[in-house]
Amino acid sequence: MAETSTDAPMSTDASTDLTYCRVLLKLSGEALLGTDREFGIDEQVLRTYAKEVKKAVELGAEIAIVIGGGNIFRGVQNAMKGMTRAHADYMGMLATMINGMALQDALEQVGLQTRLQSSIKMEEIAEPFIRRRAIRHLEKGRVVIFGAGTGNPYFTTDTAAALRGLEIDADVILKGTRVDGVFTADPEKNDDAQRFRAIHGKEVIRRGLKVMDMTAFTLCQESSMSILVFNMGISGNLRRVLKGESVGTRVHWNDSESIAEHADA
Repeated sequence: MAETSTDAPMSTDASTDLTYCRVLLKLSGEALLGTDREFGIDEQVLRTYAKEVKKAVELGAEIAIVIGGGNIFRGVQNAMKGMTRAHADYMGMLATMINGMALQDALEQVGLQTRLQSSIKMEEIAEPFIRRRAIRHLEKGRVVIFGAGTGNPYFTTDTAAALRGLEIDADVILKGTRVDGVFTADPEKNDDAQRFRAIHGKEVIRRGLKVMDMTAFTLCQESSMSILVFNMGISGNLRRVLKGESVGTRVHWNDSESIAEHADA
């Protein structure tokens, strides 16, 4: 079981004026590569993430995290090379646990209390995923990291993020990326790409924009769960998101709002 040195509740400057008080933060494994790695974990990126999460916890926010494993293992890619898809996906789940353990250590080094919960039983390093226990940890100010995806092959960590976000009754799913939100085209390849400030989920599907996979997206749609995509690499962005400032792109399911609103509108 992954325990920190004390069970005392985390002391925070709890604030009641946050727009989002309990969030599920989805981080990609690829983001841990940094700018010049092809494999592994960039320590500086990990430390930066830990500091950003600490600032958010100090605001009084309850933070749960799902992290991918793409920096270590890409299950689908290897399946295409001949490996059984289910086998490759289980290996991918183990990669998310490696990233989860690395993130847990980084968070604890900046003074946060954490719990790592796994969808696959591995009690020497993590608690099993238990919904009510996870919520209790969050209420005590601990950061909860969900590893090993959903525990089932054929489901991505996007789906795990949507599922866990709904299970803990999160206010929003935050997708921390290395770009500033959802764009009309890939901003890393197209200089003319325009960022959306807000966009309806159905419009995301119609345009074929890559926000989350369809299983995750459908889960969010059925529960009207908003998704906020933002650049996790910019200092202070996570705090600004929690306060409701205009950062990134908000994907919503409200038919009374604009279908799509550009950031420069």
